[in-house]
Amino acid sequence: MADIARYGVPAAVGMLLIAATPAPAPLSVVMTDYKFTPDHLTFQHGVRYRVHLENHGKETHEFTAPSFLATAKIDNPEILNREHTEIVMQPGDVKDVLLTPGKPGTYDLRCSDHDWNGMVGGITVE
Repeated sequence: MADIARYGVPAAVGMLLIAATPAPAPLSVVMTDYKFTPDHLTFQHGVRYRVHLENHGKETHEFTAPSFLATAKIDNPEILNREHTEIVMQPGDVKDVLLTPGKPGTYDLRCSDHDWNGMVGGITVE
């Protein structure tokens, strides 16, 4: 109450909005030579996610999903490559992408350097 008296109603409303904003739903993907675990991701449309990516492999891998990423709202777009089609992961890299999936549907997931070796998966937005 002291904060309301000191900073007024706008500050109180701002504090309530911050408190009411739910934390992003966590989802983790581990990349190894040559697979994604899990290899199929399911998202709920309109839910904000923190997708935690880890590269446990000895090679560079990419989280390549151009159609999915194009329809999603990405809160930290600097994590994406220049074309906004993938996230490049060096060996040992750990990165989080904050996103809200866009259009419901099914999308391809692959490592653009290793899809020929079976490093592929899928994404569903319900």
